[in-house]
Amino acid sequence: MSSSAALQQHRHRSGGGSGIVPLAALIKEEARTERRANTGSRICVREEDVGRGEVGEAVTRRPLLRYGCAAQSKKGEDFFLLKTDCARPSTSSASSSTYSHAPTFAVFAVLDGHNGIAAAIYTRDNLLNHVLSAMPQGLLRDEWLHALPRALVAGFVKTDKEFQTKGQASGTTATFVIIDGWTITVASVGDSRCILDSEGGAVSLLTVDHRLEENVEERERVTASGGEVGRLSVVGGAEIGPLRCWPGGLCLSRSIGDIDVGEFIVPVPYVKQVKLSNTGGRLIIASDGIWDALSSEAAAKCCRGLPAELAAKQVVKEALRIRGLKDDTTCVIVDIIPPDQTIRPPSPPKKMNKLKSLIFRRKVKDPSNKLTKQLSAVGMVEEIFEEGSAMLSERHDASFKLHLRFIHT
Repeated sequence: MSSSAALQQHRHRSGGGSGIVPLAALIKEEARTERRANTGSRICVREEDVGRGEVGEAVTRRPLLRYGCAAQSKKGEDFFLLKTDCARPSTSSASSSTYSHAPTFAVFAVLDGHNGIAAAIYTRDNLLNHVLSAMPQGLLRDEWLHALPRALVAGFVKTDKEFQTKGQASGTTATFVIIDGWTITVASVGDSRCILDSEGGAVSLLTVDHRLEENVEERERVTASGGEVGRLSVVGGAEIGPLRCWPGGLCLSRSIGDIDVGEFIVPVPYVKQVKLSNTGGRLIIASDGIWDALSSEAAAKCCRGLPAELAAKQVVKEALRIRGLKDDTTCVIVDIIPPDQTIRPPSPPKKMNKLKSLIFRRKVKDPSNKLTKQLSAVGMVEEIFEEGSAMLSERHDASFKLHLRFIHT
């Protein structure tokens, strides 16, 4: 099956939620885009509202957002969310009166369900509303961005709590990305991942994988809470497969849903907020069907030089080439581009001939801590906030503070 046909099937399967873009709507939007901007990628252009809502302050234009999605289905449990015109609620009257239209933000998400699709669908359809309902009223834009990480935590927890009342055993990962102007806020549970490919080729993780096999801190948290971490035992006492949390046998330490696995699997997300400079960047948001085949740097590298739509297809194609279709494989790509420039993605590196590729081929690994630290070395990124604690008791106001801001020039 072609990647295009698979994407259509995927979107058809994901239908029913207001956030999912039907194929007919995509085609209609594509036609409008071509007439406006003569480009093959979907594009979203808006103006930034005044930061403090003060009359006479200069308007900062928002970046352009070009985005694309591609998928191949194995079990039919991957879902995604694409919303580019979400109204920011309850902005101050001073800020709102400056413009005739409400300020907006964009949301992109990938959800990888397990043990059924119910949790992924419920999260896709309800998480954003729960996040927005947790936001205080009447905030200026800077205050809204400051409050967003805490609201994301509250929204994840509420989504999990409400889904569990339905009594269904399904669970899901969730990587949830909010883009407001040049500020990117990412909240995630599970092993779907979001990476940032900055100008100059620096690749940084905006999420942390919550796999027990690879995350020592999560293993320690689970065992300290009274849970057991171990492999599946078979006849004769041999242990096979990845590390799992018992009871339940889930490989992940954080998820939404999973009512049957006990209290040790929590829905509290890792949250990271960064601000890009006006050079922009590219986000790659994908399920583990991608990351089990490609390192973060390999995924970014294989699609450079391509517009967002084709880049998403290329990442899926490369993952299938390396590993085959062993799991649902979904990739969303968002290009964040300065509004006054027609920027073409950097040209991909020249291909080596087969002999050189055999000589110089090497396996690329990207531990979360190493890639995350790269943010401090990237001059185009300002790190605003990061919080990874799984304990709500540690998310009070004293701990929920902004990290020291830094900009490297």
